[in-house]
Amino acid sequence: MAHYDVFNGDADGLCALQQLRLVEPLEATLVTGVKRDIALLGRVQAGPGDTVTVLDVSLDKNQEPLVRLLQQGVRVSYFDHHFAGDIPQHPGLAAHIGTLPDQGTSLLVDAALGGRHRAWAVVGTFGDNFDQAARRAAEPLGLAEDDLADLRELGICLNYNGYGEKVADLHFAPDALFRRLAPYADPLDFLREDEAFAALRQGMAADLEQASEATAALATDRHALYLLPAEPWARRVGGVLANDLAHGVPDRAHALLTRLPGGGFVVSVRAPLIAPDGADALCRQFPTGGGRKAAAGINHLAEADYDAFVQRFLAAF
Repeated sequence: MAHYDVFNGDADGLCALQQLRLVEPLEATLVTGVKRDIALLGRVQAGPGDTVTVLDVSLDKNQEPLVRLLQQGVRVSYFDHHFAGDIPQHPGLAAHIGTLPDQGTSLLVDAALGGRHRAWAVVGTFGDNFDQAARRAAEPLGLAEDDLADLRELGICLNYNGYGEKVADLHFAPDALFRRLAPYADPLDFLREDEAFAALRQGMAADLEQASEATAALATDRHALYLLPAEPWARRVGGVLANDLAHGVPDRAHALLTRLPGGGFVVSVRAPLIAPDGADALCRQFPTGGGRKAAAGINHLAEADYDAFVQRFLAAF
């Protein structure tokens, strides 16, 4: 019998898997990629009696391969907080799906495990830009404010590492980064002992410095849209920059469009923090779009769809 761990390469996916494997150690084939590479189940070649755990990737975007695996006698545990569409009713599927606007996959796993590795859930929740939810989750831990700030920075750095058009854009491949996290029951030990944290922090600071000169291509009282060049630093920094902009003006919706080398844009959308809803509905209007209510994206927005996106962005918020 073989097992596969399929997970998003961002902070939420990494920290969700970290919690599970600290409680249930398991030799598994890791299937992951950059944050926006979510059509992951199609890569899994499992057979009768095999098991698959899926974390933080849209069930809606993986419906066909999920049904195929279930029909082949594979047992699947699925944890996710994105739009799911129709969830298959099958005895081989254990679905833990929640789409609350401030609950990520790390918190779904935390609930399933009874909070046994809550600190990692806090890291993943900070990384997914759910600051208030992360602080609420951390309350029983009694952490000093400096330690809580460190967990927040770690979450942001892990999330930053997931952004890129391809794995070569990243500082660490997500499967390699997970293997570095795996020995640490306490995330504070990881950030103090593993040099990966310092490398991510330095890389993020350098990329944000380059992004600091960006100005809005479109701005209203309720909207801001930014364009970034087709450079690796811009692809890496997109998520962190979008979150920073959202926190800076919480009553404004933000869209960050980064040009792709082959044409078109990769898009990050953040709903206003004071009303975190509508980002996923907007992005699903375009091919390759998806996400969650507060934050969503489009993997490839064609140049010809730029004007339509702008109009729908203005209308959505």
